[in-house]
Amino acid sequence: MADRDEIIAFLDELLDSLAFEDYGPNGLQVVGAGEVTTVVTGVSAHLELFQRAAEEGAQMVLCHHGILWNKQSLVVDAQRRARLEALFAADMSLAAYHLPLDAHPEVGNNALILDALGFDQVAPFGYAGGRPLGFTGRTPEPIARAELIDRCRRTFEREPVAFEYGPDPVRTVGVISGGGAGSLSEAADLGLDAFVTGEPSEPGMADARERGITFVAGGHWATETFGVRRLGDLVADRFDVRHRFVAIPNPV
Repeated sequence: MADRDEIIAFLDELLDSLAFEDYGPNGLQVVGAGEVTTVVTGVSAHLELFQRAAEEGAQMVLCHHGILWNKQSLVVDAQRRARLEALFAADMSLAAYHLPLDAHPEVGNNALILDALGFDQVAPFGYAGGRPLGFTGRTPEPIARAELIDRCRRTFEREPVAFEYGPDPVRTVGVISGGGAGSLSEAADLGLDAFVTGEPSEPGMADARERGITFVAGGHWATETFGVRRLGDLVADRFDVRHRFVAIPNPV
């Protein structure tokens, strides 16, 4: 059993959550039980995740995408009420870490993707709000372009969208999970061979062809399972609590 506030303090410090200008609050978003024995992690906070977390007997849900966003209405409508009621009924806390969990050099989505794809981390990359969110990477040995696509297929467990216009073999790559397609130009400016992100964008095909870079989109959800799972494992190890990752796959 662990103290809720100690877990949150640990995560806030680890991820330097207050240093980011984000689209919503990072950290504790909904207060639940003060003592935690089970933590459920998931990519996005929504009703099905909360229901399945309650079935796991969780006292805390830890997500990448929370339920509070700056551009959303402040009205608690029927959809948001149902989500809150599910949390309240199970006395579960909700914590969310968005950009801080993309950017962390060890437990962040982008660092973990680089490692999974077999690239060594080189430098920060992909700026938003004055801070880099992703990383560039280099392979110890060049790999065929088709091998990079296959590694993405295995890593993200789905067929990626790929515009294969970059050098073959591949030596360098930039990675930004989720909705990072806008950083394709930055990757090309840096002379990278390939760029890996989550969601594709309509201009991506022409931009990749004209700039001579390979663009790979592995899926927003699929590229953002890594960090939150690692956070759950860290919390479990540090605080001696049970951790379960709940996968609710999203084709986007």
